[in-house]
Amino acid sequence: MQNTPLVILDNLSDWQPYHPSQAIISATDYISSFDDKHRGPVINLCSDITYLSSGYYVSLLAQARGQRTLPPISTMNDVANVARYQLPVKDLHKQLTKYVSLYLEDQAEQLEFLICFGRCQCPALQSLARDMFEAYPCPLMRVEFKREGRWFLSAIRTCTLADLTDSEQTLFGDALEGFCKKVWRAPRPRKGARYDLAILHNPQENIPTSDSKALQKFVRAAKEYNIEAELITQEDFGRLLEFDALFIRETTRINHYTYHFAKKAEANGLVVIDHPDAILRCANKVFLKELLASNKVPQPKAELLIASEGIDFQAVGERFAYPVVLKIPDGSFSIGVEKARNENELREVSTRLFETSSILLVQEWLPTDFDWRVGVLNNRVIYVCKYYMARNHWQIYNHAATGRKQSGSFECLGVHQAPKNVIKIALQATKLIGDGLYGVDIKETSRGPVVIEINDNPSIESGVEDEYLGDELYRIIMSDFERRLEAN
Repeated sequence: MQNTPLVILDNLSDWQPYHPSQAIISATDYISSFDDKHRGPVINLCSDITYLSSGYYVSLLAQARGQRTLPPISTMNDVANVARYQLPVKDLHKQLTKYVSLYLEDQAEQLEFLICFGRCQCPALQSLARDMFEAYPCPLMRVEFKREGRWFLSAIRTCTLADLTDSEQTLFGDALEGFCKKVWRAPRPRKGARYDLAILHNPQENIPTSDSKALQKFVRAAKEYNIEAELITQEDFGRLLEFDALFIRETTRINHYTYHFAKKAEANGLVVIDHPDAILRCANKVFLKELLASNKVPQPKAELLIASEGIDFQAVGERFAYPVVLKIPDGSFSIGVEKARNENELREVSTRLFETSSILLVQEWLPTDFDWRVGVLNNRVIYVCKYYMARNHWQIYNHAATGRKQSGSFECLGVHQAPKNVIKIALQATKLIGDGLYGVDIKETSRGPVVIEINDNPSIESGVEDEYLGDELYRIIMSDFERRLEAN
């Protein structure tokens, strides 16, 4: 059945203690192929779900393919960063204090137990197990708590079926059966209030998303909407909850403090752009490829290269006309994007890039003089630019060059001056991400416009993206923050 939960494992032999099922598949098979008829939820039981691992890609691709997944990518990042930020768990200290007092004579300073789909082996901790699963929806996790005056969550470790004892296997089987009968639902949004805006930036960033002049224009525009904006840096993480909204003006990455800022802001009810979900969806080109393909948004011909599989480079060359473009999934500003002109270069570049990612994207090369950049906020186009290729280079950015030669020229236009089909495809693409601030890169080809990339943290620089609208561009963005704050 197409809605039957699909269980993903590293080794199918790990399923031997449980009932035989046709809804079991290996991680490699799931990543490399997609059954368009199967839209059921995905239960990811891979042993390694760290950033850019095969387990990570299972959940990433499941979400891109429109399948609900446990754990979702956001939870993987939450688990990896428990030491940096934590999601609220109802009455955690109260529940553990009561349990230790009743059953352990108030002697324990540390507790650890297994949670399977919100269930645990100790009935007295069942309520806490359910609350933990609501906050951190992992199918299998060992949670650790410590008491230093108050009880707090000190660690979460995901585990595999091979790690379970006989009694834990029974717990897992019962919990899985019970869970699959329930309706999966998204967590309710949290609410906040007030009008103080933190603008996160990095003064030392080589290619900032907003230069100092643009940042000051944001600060001035904010005042017109009763918002007090303050520029903050990485060192201000501990101050984040002093604000009511967060605006990230620094290149975002998932395994990076920019994501930690966004996630902490969301967890505590702040209005936030870039929203952590947008960072997750835009930061990985593999996810975007699957998302655009699933929704029939035109994009360059592309396929995945998987490090763990034997790659037939000759066959790849036959499917694509050289040159081809190779991309690491989470590169930005043309970093980790290389061109291969023949099979030897394809082998050499792939080998080098596989050192940083277990999956690469190979893409047809579409030479054009410029890329369209369409800026979208709240499903509305707010600016349009042409980004020309860097001098004597095939990309907008040439990181081997210096000074002005590093990037190409630009041209900013009115929205009404851009081709309608370019505007249409940009809005079609960003609606798949959310209602935040995005920059869509589009190439015009003989078969029509195609989406190259969706950026969650688009450049807005003084004298570039604001060339047509001037200060009005900054007012548009700040007025949207005011709207979000009033609705929050």
